[in-house]
Amino acid sequence: MSKQTIPAFGLGTFRLKGQTVIDSVRNALDLGYRAIDTAQIYGNEAEVGQAIAESGVPRDGLFVTTKVWTDHFAGDKLVPSLKESLRKLRAEQVDLALIHWPSPGNTVPMAEYLGALAEAQDQGLTRHIGVSNFTVALLREAIGILGAQRIATNQVELSPYLQNLTLATFMREQGLHLTSYMTLAYGKVLGDPVLQAIAQAHGASTAQVALAWALQQGYAVIPSSTRRENLAANLKAQQLRLGDGEMARIATLDRGERQANPGGLAPAWD
Repeated sequence: MSKQTIPAFGLGTFRLKGQTVIDSVRNALDLGYRAIDTAQIYGNEAEVGQAIAESGVPRDGLFVTTKVWTDHFAGDKLVPSLKESLRKLRAEQVDLALIHWPSPGNTVPMAEYLGALAEAQDQGLTRHIGVSNFTVALLREAIGILGAQRIATNQVELSPYLQNLTLATFMREQGLHLTSYMTLAYGKVLGDPVLQAIAQAHGASTAQVALAWALQQGYAVIPSSTRRENLAANLKAQQLRLGDGEMARIATLDRGERQANPGGLAPAWD
């Protein structure tokens, strides 16, 4: 499967609920976004589905991702949970279904939940399958179960402050695609002097610089925003080209600063 399977730019919906998420998705689709990322645990699949249905954008022109929550990993629960997600999303199929986190304490063996995810794909509930928050060790295990070709992406936290080089290098070697979430580190990178200087040189925003930095490395990005002007500005990051020197300066910002590290869920990070 080509890495181009996953759109390079999408809309994230983490922490957005109710009318807020409906407005965000509606604005994004109106501005030209064509990939939307949600998850069972976000509690907004129905609203995302409503916004898509009301947008008038043909479903086959969209790329919709959802993630299966850890409570639904058991072999007899995963497929029914995905069918429920499809009902909420008003869709016969999602484009990508991910395992949201590895099973906490390995309660459900990986072979069981990845096997069930592969079964969901075989049934046509999802076009592609993948994982999220997987480390090198977990990816090795997943490759042993599914084969690298079947893993469409690993969605992980990656920003100028958390460049995740061990994982990113391993994934590149294996031909695995990486999707970056929290690319702006919850907005923390927006005040960074290095990014601000590069942004000024390009007449761009610091958010655009951070997103362009990730895109230029071949990663997909899924920034979220509730403001139409920010949604529009983020989208323009795709047109921004950073020089080698600028990429090298951003490389020096890595400080291993992780935003998403939930106790009881997080694996032993690389």
